[in-house]
Amino acid sequence: MLQELIVVLPGREADALYEAFSEAGACALLLEDAGAGTDEETPIFGEPGSADDGEPRYWPRCRITATFDTNSNHVRNALHLVEGMDYEIRDVEDRDWVRQTQAQFEPIEVTPTLWIVPSWHRDSTLPKLPSAAVVIELDPGLAFGTGSHPTTRMCLQWLAEHVPALPGVSVLDYGCGSGILAIAAAKLGAGRIEGTDIDPQAVQSSIDNAQANGCPQIRFGLPEEITDRAQIVVANILANPLRLLASMLAQRTTGHLVLAGILARQAEEIAEVYRPWIDLSVWREQDGWVCMTGQVRG
Repeated sequence: MLQELIVVLPGREADALYEAFSEAGACALLLEDAGAGTDEETPIFGEPGSADDGEPRYWPRCRITATFDTNSNHVRNALHLVEGMDYEIRDVEDRDWVRQTQAQFEPIEVTPTLWIVPSWHRDSTLPKLPSAAVVIELDPGLAFGTGSHPTTRMCLQWLAEHVPALPGVSVLDYGCGSGILAIAAAKLGAGRIEGTDIDPQAVQSSIDNAQANGCPQIRFGLPEEITDRAQIVVANILANPLRLLASMLAQRTTGHLVLAGILARQAEEIAEVYRPWIDLSVWREQDGWVCMTGQVRG
């Protein structure tokens, strides 16, 4: 049986207690903003590339939820750590955690003929899809990109609309994450396809996912290993990295540039940053995010 010990405390005291709970044998730990969902919610995380003084940043008040196995002395040890503090302790009901996690991820209809299907939905979903449907089998993992986020979905929709009309086109997926965009390009008829990410785990995840989808021809690697230009370059990252990488990304494409991870309010600034090389415009907007595209001049 499991129990959760929940403590709310000033942010600057949270790290020490979090580490103490870990050493006391917690089997799971969650640190979050105690004001989340209220007027007191406080954002503290910036995008990569944003100004940072290097000092740790804390929410004014933090909530720590530590989970312990009751078939040990761990709960008793943890309670000694919170003596004199306000805390809550509650039982965690037994559940089929694998089934509950899987239930959160349903098949995703990107377009009527492009679907993302977790492996545990394969047998129940595939018979219902049109015979011409393109299916990417993808399970949630360590790397970003399951098709559920608007930024990924818009990039997939762009690929679904354009790649079939350009058979054999070369594609570079910059910031490949799970490899979902490169895999989609392959299944939609692209030719030479490469993907790159600064995270070695993402590169390996992409390789594994491509193999599972019958696309071993896709080449994935770290940025220094993937240096070719492509007719389509797609980068679904965030606005600040897109600013910093503007010159490189614009010059890596010989045709189309597709950018996502951009909030609608950031679109004009991103367009201005890329203007020396390519004219970008908003192709689609979903839930406050935009996908921007442009073609090489001339």
